[in-house]
Amino acid sequence: MHQATKRDYLARMLDNKVQCMKIAKQYSKEYWDGDRRYGYGGYTYIPGRWKEVAQALLRAYRLGAGSRILDVGCGKGFLLHEMLLLEPDLNVTGFDISAYGISCSSDLVKPHLFKHFAQSPYPFADNEFDLVISLSTLHNLRFFDLKIALSEIERVGKNGYVMLESYRSEQELFNLECWALTCESFFDQEEWVFLYEHFGYSGDYEFIFFI
Repeated sequence: MHQATKRDYLARMLDNKVQCMKIAKQYSKEYWDGDRRYGYGGYTYIPGRWKEVAQALLRAYRLGAGSRILDVGCGKGFLLHEMLLLEPDLNVTGFDISAYGISCSSDLVKPHLFKHFAQSPYPFADNEFDLVISLSTLHNLRFFDLKIALSEIERVGKNGYVMLESYRSEQELFNLECWALTCESFFDQEEWVFLYEHFGYSGDYEFIFFI
């Protein structure tokens, strides 16, 4: 899904990027559904687009009716929506910094979403969820906020799955720096693994790279 998008890295960097970053970090309509220079350039639900990801998560973590899932940084809730289509008896919860994103979620998932910051203590009990996921969110936090977010994901979930942006080479770092509008933490994959261990996160993780 990530590699399917065509990116002109230099054009992004040269397009008044500082101002674009300021707008993107408001996480409002411009970020989700405005011009591409501010973010997604139109983030709409496409039936089945998240189905393969949803199936993989449900299968890998053996989730079924009654299982509890939390999505940290859920955006418009498309992944949770897809999970509910596959297993209507899941107990899903999601939160995001963007009130606009949540307002654009489907009627199926909207009752399960609320506004909250990933770096603020989560209003849940220890091990309340069978799985806590966070996709393309944590790199938007500063170093000291990462400690809280990772500790909370570890605390409230029996299992965790985190995916974020990273790099493995100078070229990928350059591409990431050109493209990223909201990223606050630019770490290579070895640094991220160190931080996971240092902050006590024991769950699963993957990375996306800008090649």
